[in-house]
Amino acid sequence: MGRTSESDKRALRRELLAVRNTLTVDDVRVAADALARRALELPELARARTVAAYVSVGTEPGTLALLDALRARNVRVLLPALLPDNDLDWGAYTGEGSLTRVQHGGKMALFEPAGERLGPDAVTAADVVLLPGLAVDARGMRLGRGGGSYDRVLARLERAGARPALVVLLYDPEVVERVPHETHDQPVQAVVTPSGVRRFSGTDTFS
Repeated sequence: MGRTSESDKRALRRELLAVRNTLTVDDVRVAADALARRALELPELARARTVAAYVSVGTEPGTLALLDALRARNVRVLLPALLPDNDLDWGAYTGEGSLTRVQHGGKMALFEPAGERLGPDAVTAADVVLLPGLAVDARGMRLGRGGGSYDRVLARLERAGARPALVVLLYDPEVVERVPHETHDQPVQAVVTPSGVRRFSGTDTFS
C-alpha cells in the first residue's frame, strides 16, 4: 500500500486538521471535560495502575482533566518527552506544575514532564496506553500525525511482549468508515470521544 497509502494519509490529515483548527477554546474545553468523563468509564482505566498518556496541545482533544482524574485515583501517569530522533522518553506526571513547555525546532511546542527521565522502555510497564491521533476507522485502525513516534512505541511494546490496552482519544466526527493503513499499523482496542466509547474487540457499538 506504500506510496498511495502515504499520500492518502497526508490528504486525510490535512482535511482533519483543517476541521480541528475551526474549534474555539470553549469547544476544546467542553469536549475535554466530556472526554475525561467517558474515558474514566473504561474498565481498562478502572483497573490500571500505570497509564501512559500525553498532554494535548492546541485544538487536540484535551487530556489534562483526564490526567488529573487518573492521578486522583492514585494511578501512575507517564508522559512522553520527544527525543531528537522522534522516539519518546517518558517521565511521571505529578500535576500541572510538573510540566515544562519544550519547543522542538520548527515543530509545535509540547508540554513534557520536567522531572526524571525514565527511558523509552518505561512505556512497557503501562496497563493502558492513551494514543493521540486524527482519526480511527471501523476496524480500529488509527491515523496519527505522521511523525512516527507512536509507531516506535507500539513496536517497542510488541518486542517486549507487553500487551497494554491501546485507546485513542478523538472528537466524534473523527471516527470514520476507513483510514488508509500500512502493514506496520496496529489497531487500537477502543476510541473515546466526548459522546462515548467505541470498542473494536468484538463489539462495535457506543456505550
